[in-house]
Amino acid sequence: MKIVIITETFLPATDGVVTRLTHAIDYMLDCGHEVVIYAPEMEDMPIQYKEALIIPFKAVWFPFYRYRPWAIPTTDIQKQLAIDEPDIVHSVNPVGFAAAGIHYAVKMDIPLVASFHTNVPQYLSYYHLDVLSPVIWSYLRHWHNLAAANMVTSQAMYDLLEDNAIENLVILPKGVDLDQRDPKFYSDQMRERLTADPKRDKLLLFVGRVAAEKEIDSLLSWLEQRDDVNLAIVGDGPEKEALEEKFAHLPVTFTGFLHGEELSAAYASADAFIFPSVSETLGLVITEAMASGLPVIAAESAPTKEQIKHLENGLIYQQGDTDSLDQCLTLLDQEEVVENIVAKGQDYAQQFSWENASQSMVAVYESVLENRKK
Repeated sequence: MKIVIITETFLPATDGVVTRLTHAIDYMLDCGHEVVIYAPEMEDMPIQYKEALIIPFKAVWFPFYRYRPWAIPTTDIQKQLAIDEPDIVHSVNPVGFAAAGIHYAVKMDIPLVASFHTNVPQYLSYYHLDVLSPVIWSYLRHWHNLAAANMVTSQAMYDLLEDNAIENLVILPKGVDLDQRDPKFYSDQMRERLTADPKRDKLLLFVGRVAAEKEIDSLLSWLEQRDDVNLAIVGDGPEKEALEEKFAHLPVTFTGFLHGEELSAAYASADAFIFPSVSETLGLVITEAMASGLPVIAAESAPTKEQIKHLENGLIYQQGDTDSLDQCLTLLDQEEVVENIVAKGQDYAQQFSWENASQSMVAVYESVLENRKK
């Protein structure tokens, strides 16, 4: 099978979408499939990922979101599809460039699937554009309903898209690299690196894109009231400089992106993982933290509650409620509670693998192609 993946983000960018795609492509290549990736052109962009060719498309940078470029939807997509002659097209997060991919795949009668990884309508609120939400849902509904299958990453997103009249929905399983997310990567050196104030005995870790929708700043007033907490923020993004300024008077360490064993060590060397966002479609980092042996403290949201059962395999707090968050921190002092949460969190994470998640994605492709033959 020849697969063209048209995505709004890919290497060298680092985020949950890229993580899922690279693992899926690994699996596809191992199965003997041919993969071509269409993605926005970026500095230091590789010409291929393993045996998968990467086709860069001209992109622009927007001042309101400087984290990554946006590829320009042009007829070059149609021209490249004519050259590649894929058996199936996968449009990832069809908003601009990937939506144009849907347009041309339909025009050329190429079997098509799409996937939803970013809750754009909810993200609008972080940029004071809530008024556009109904328009965006109409726009997304138009493009997604041209696809033979629409893959989502959680039951919460399945329900959300179904409520907004998007059809042909399929839930993809979670994935985690259990070889790279393990308590064995604990490092005194990494813990020291992440700790801004050694006098404070609790080290909380956040890993992810440093953007408004991650709601890291919701921790500011709470952290100002604590005298026992260090916060380490691993990642980069458009809000990093602003947050560095906001948190400058507090024991907060910004590392930028970490990769490989450094990232594994960061996960394994903290006391707990903090997840303040309520806008995620899944939150892969939650499962990664569990696999690494960390108790997870997460703001309540539908996707978060799919993964975390309060006081069983993690802790849930109400975003903006400092008392709720304080109660979670108090529980970290109870060794038996923490040991139980960590053990059940690791048991939960052990259920998932990238091989199974990727196999499910390929199974969707195969089902669409099989249905086309009928």
